Amino acid sequence: MELIDLGHDPDVPGQIDAFLLQLREKLELDHLAYAGMNPVSNSVHGYVTYPDAWKAHYASSGFVTIDPAVHLARRSIAPVDWKRFDRNDDFSKVFANARDFGISDQGLTIPVRGPYGDTGLLSVTRDCSPAEWQLLTRKIIGELQSVAVHVHDAVMRSDKLSRLLRTPNLSTREREILQWIAAGKSQQDVGDILGISHRTVEVHLRSARDKLYSLTTPHAVARAIAFGLIYPI
Repeated sequence: MELIDLGHDPDVPGQIDAFLLQLREKLELDHLAYAGMNPVSNSVHGYVTYPDAWKAHYASSGFVTIDPAVHLARRSIAPVDWKRFDRNDDFSKVFANARDFGISDQGLTIPVRGPYGDTGLLSVTRDCSPAEWQLLTRKIIGELQSVAVHVHDAVMRSDKLSRLLRTPNLSTREREILQWIAAGKSQQDVGDILGISHRTVEVHLRSARDKLYSLTTPHAVARAIAFGLIYPI
């Protein structure tokens, strides 16, 4: 097995598709797909070697909302062989369609967890016998795990997602107000406790929501707790 030179991993999204095509040939696979999960917008962005017709059909059918190779694998910390989904109705639905586009339901997904709550999934497929598949995955699993980390890192470095997910720089007052809100106090209560006006409390909350990319104050509180900026009470 030829080693992949990860020193030439992609630095911009435009190079990722070409990088995956190179990996497909070197690892003797039918297809590779990378999906990145954005916890801020709850969206999925990705790069795949699948045929354009299948990509369009997958998107128009809304399969991303039910595909267990995305939703179940993202909750795992270890590589997930798709044979685990043999009795999953959603998996059967997705890949009954995929077979019409020449895509095998024999695959593997490797999850990667980043430092900002981000998740990346590298999935690979090959149409071969179960015995051949087992031998192949044993042979390349280590390389695939390294590739998954490098591709996710490349996407994060080249995407504004990484900037969105870095720990927000809240002021002392913003953290203080969110902490009181987390304790169940109303905005009026917080103003009375801190000796500031209700209007000033709202100004600080609006700033905190903006920095935390949150539409609501409860969401801002939840994200601040997740970042360790305040503490649950």
